Amino acid sequence: MPRAPRVLLTAAAVLLAAGVLALAAAGPGYDAGYLSLAGSFRLVAAAVAGQLLGALLALTALRWRRMLTRSAWLALGAILAGTVIAAAVPAGWARTGRTVPPIHDITTDTDDPPLFVDVLPLRRGAMNPPEYDGPEVAAQQRAAWPDLGPLETPVDRARVHAAVRAAMTRAGWAIVGDDEAEGRLEAVATTRWFRFKDDIVVRLRAAARGGTRVDMRSKSRIGRSDLGTNARRIRTFLDDLRRTLEAMR
Repeated sequence: MPRAPRVLLTAAAVLLAAGVLALAAAGPGYDAGYLSLAGSFRLVAAAVAGQLLGALLALTALRWRRMLTRSAWLALGAILAGTVIAAAVPAGWARTGRTVPPIHDITTDTDDPPLFVDVLPLRRGAMNPPEYDGPEVAAQQRAAWPDLGPLETPVDRARVHAAVRAAMTRAGWAIVGDDEAEGRLEAVATTRWFRFKDDIVVRLRAAARGGTRVDMRSKSRIGRSDLGTNARRIRTFLDDLRRTLEAMR
């Protein structure tokens, strides 16, 4: 095989490997305090740019396609496939960011959102304050997720409280507040890659037609947009809780 395509494929492989390592390091680097949030996002952007450049170099090697060996074709395919796979996560972020509002405070009751109590010391110094973000955010939430509302069940509050606690444990959240008399549970959810901390409060009240009404709120500590994470978390949690409560009736 001529020297030129071999050099191009080697450079492309190096760029792909470097990009994968950079993507893998962005989250842990931020979590460990070695990178700022802006710095970790810049690292992700640089990794994607490097991977795209690597793909371009690999495609340039096709200029000598008649002289490429079987191993060179396999390397070319692996580089292009690896680039697509590695770039899929940040590309997914960008796509999701265009489809959801730039908010990070989601609740099933936008008129009277549950309040954080026990989690307040953990939010001290956080970029986003614990207070509800207000009518403008409520309007954006209702437009994006009009179906997101409270769960009402005929099950009594004591059993609902126990079911909520069990569901939080199943979800892997750290429970930081459990006040059965007040009908309030609070927890912290940690995202997998960047280890972002999102705070959750579940409020239990008597339902208007008897039984128990469950309201929930989930808010990120940092960032302007949560890319729909808090809304998905609430929907998934309430779906799980609903199935549990239906089995108890």
